[in-house]
Amino acid sequence: MTGAKLRTSTPAIFSVDVEDWFHVLEVEGAPRVEDWDGMPSRVEIGFRRLLDLFDEKQVSVTCFFLGWTAERHPDLVREAHRRGHEIASHGHRHRLVWAMAPDQLRDDARRAREVLEQIIGEPVLGFRAPGFSVTRDTPWFFERLARAGYRYDSSVFPARRAHGGLPGAELGPHSVATPAGTIIEVPVSVVRIAGASLCCFGGGYLRLAPYPLIRAWSRRVISEGRPVVYYAHPREVDPDHPRLPMSPFRRFKSYTRIRGTYAKISRLLDDFTVTTFAHSLGLDHHADD
Repeated sequence: MTGAKLRTSTPAIFSVDVEDWFHVLEVEGAPRVEDWDGMPSRVEIGFRRLLDLFDEKQVSVTCFFLGWTAERHPDLVREAHRRGHEIASHGHRHRLVWAMAPDQLRDDARRAREVLEQIIGEPVLGFRAPGFSVTRDTPWFFERLARAGYRYDSSVFPARRAHGGLPGAELGPHSVATPAGTIIEVPVSVVRIAGASLCCFGGGYLRLAPYPLIRAWSRRVISEGRPVVYYAHPREVDPDHPRLPMSPFRRFKSYTRIRGTYAKISRLLDDFTVTTFAHSLGLDHHADD
């Protein structure tokens, strides 16, 4: 499944998975898709807080919008685009890859891309699967993604995790050739320590890890010639968002240390030079400027 290794132009990439507070995966207390329209949205609160921080730090990032969220908040997509950020796709209905048939993934990813392109009037190149849910049981993923019209992906988590993961997968950016075309894969960053692959660069991993460890492991990834891939969600910088009913363990993973996330992201943007996926891969419209 892996192909040629690729070099990127910058040491770090920052991304935001733009979804709402009730889009937590595999929680019994989460609302059904049919009920989403009736849920109070808070995505604008956290996302605009992040956009203002990115303005302050003068950085551009990649925003992986859920297609459903983009349809509900098209002005938020336009605002992120106007502020100079890359618009990419997080799928349409926030479904795990391994829970879909191959053509369902293709259709869901294509719908999200088309929604976003209609809003911003530009091609959408990148995709990230909800939950980084590419697994050994979804070998068709890249071929269907190419058929859905994408150029690059950041869905591979090269370690074990609750929603999927590909232990032993290539750690750095690489190309994946399929019958439908080539996809550039930029995996989520991990470090290998004593035979284990560990992450502290996004989501609950970033919230729970002490900042000195995040900084040290970031430097280690960069020293190995890979870009650090950071990711966050709007709800993680909105401490007052509603909570879903869930088990104590999932509650710990989903909500612990939310109040410290904004400060950690701010420090990361001071300590590391970040950019978008498209710019790092030389795919953006300004790559030759």
